[in-house]
Amino acid sequence: MAVEIVYETHATTTDNEAGVATGWLPGRLSPLGRRQAVELGERRRDGGFTAVFVSDLGRAVETARLAFPDGRPPVHQDVRLRECHYGELDGGPAARVAAVRARHLDEPFPGGGQSYRQVLAATAGFLRDLAAERDGTRVLVIAHSANRWALDCLLAGARPEDLAVVPPVWRPGWSYTLATDGPAAPGEG
Repeated sequence: MAVEIVYETHATTTDNEAGVATGWLPGRLSPLGRRQAVELGERRRDGGFTAVFVSDLGRAVETARLAFPDGRPPVHQDVRLRECHYGELDGGPAARVAAVRARHLDEPFPGGGQSYRQVLAATAGFLRDLAAERDGTRVLVIAHSANRWALDCLLAGARPEDLAVVPPVWRPGWSYTLATDGPAAPGEG
């Protein structure tokens, strides 16, 4: 069997608009982001989801709360869906993080940060639990760009080395199939 995963990135934040790499800082949705979150809920409300899984960082939680204010489907926060921790670069210029991203596939960002492979491992742990607990269901995941990158690697066969150099282009929603009894296949949202 399988778990159908629809993935959405959290809505636009004030940091996104200012060119700031938020990392593990909570972040806040901008007025545009609040509208996008409501639209996400409208777009996904009748999607047949048994649950919504969301990063525990403020911007992702705020997106989920605005999208599903009645708590249906139920929303579950998971620390394993956090953005990459950029260490001393959290809250710094996004262009600076982009310039050094490829160096941090295996080496954590300085100042207590993570490597992208650590994000990949955390996301893999989330997927293992999802496969064990949600077989035969359809779920929505709201998280960050690093988690989508990890899903592309884990479920769509992308190479971490390629994504670290040229991150994939954003769009409203991606679909993945998490096989619970064999290989998985990607799709579109």
